Amino acid sequence: MPQFPLPLPTNRAFVVQLRAQPPGTLFAWEGRVDHVVSGQTTHFHSLEELVAFISRVLAGVQTP
Repeated sequence: MPQFPLPLPTNRAFVVQLRAQPPGTLFAWEGRVDHVVSGQTTHFHSLEELVAFISRVLAGVQTP
């Protein structure tokens, strides 16, 4: 019987750093994302750019 919760694979780990916004301003999807295992990194200026980077990296990641 599988153990729950199953461990998360490290090859799918990302660090997302969001730029601080001044108080009272609208939230903005702006910052940097790093793929932990490969070291690939990019800056993003929208949620779409963040998701595109993560999707692109994960497309090349082998599943266990």
